[in-house]
Amino acid sequence: MQGLLLVISGPSGVGKGTICRVLSQRLPNVYLSVSATTRAPRPGELDGKDYYFIDEPQFIKMINNNELLEWAKVYRYYYGTPRRPVFNALDEGRHAVLEIDVQGGLQVKRRAPDAVLIFIVPPSQEELRCRLLKRNTDAADEIEERLAWASREMAALKEYDYAVINDRVEDAVAKIEAIITAEQCRVRRFALKEE
Repeated sequence: MQGLLLVISGPSGVGKGTICRVLSQRLPNVYLSVSATTRAPRPGELDGKDYYFIDEPQFIKMINNNELLEWAKVYRYYYGTPRRPVFNALDEGRHAVLEIDVQGGLQVKRRAPDAVLIFIVPPSQEELRCRLLKRNTDAADEIEERLAWASREMAALKEYDYAVINDRVEDAVAKIEAIITAEQCRVRRFALKEE
């Protein structure tokens, strides 16, 4: 059976990265997609592991060559998902997990209608603010920009297949595992053979 294409989206600071890492630790057949970006690496981030850090002209070239499954400009930077590694993983029967923004998630849904879109929701706006502050990676004006953007992203929730509240990482991951199990049981995913 071909793997599932899973899109994990939600506001900045909601815990998408942590959820995806724990999910990949619990499910060995998960491929975590590595996005390309034009932003500079944060302290501790590694090229090819956390992101492919590329310059803007190279990113534009990837767009023009149709090398990206999705792409968007968010917070003044480009982000996108290289197409080939995702489809290679799916063909190998692995689940490809894309941790991407809402714009990108909706692009994937248009280009790959079988994709499963999961929106990670914060327990509250105040908790989201606290998480962004605890990250200690953004200036105060960037945090306010991210919070304003989060309100706009929440409006896209109705376009997603599932919503998972991230009040505890373990609970959120367990819900995503249940979604994967349910999606694997969908009749349309079985290649029925004529006898």
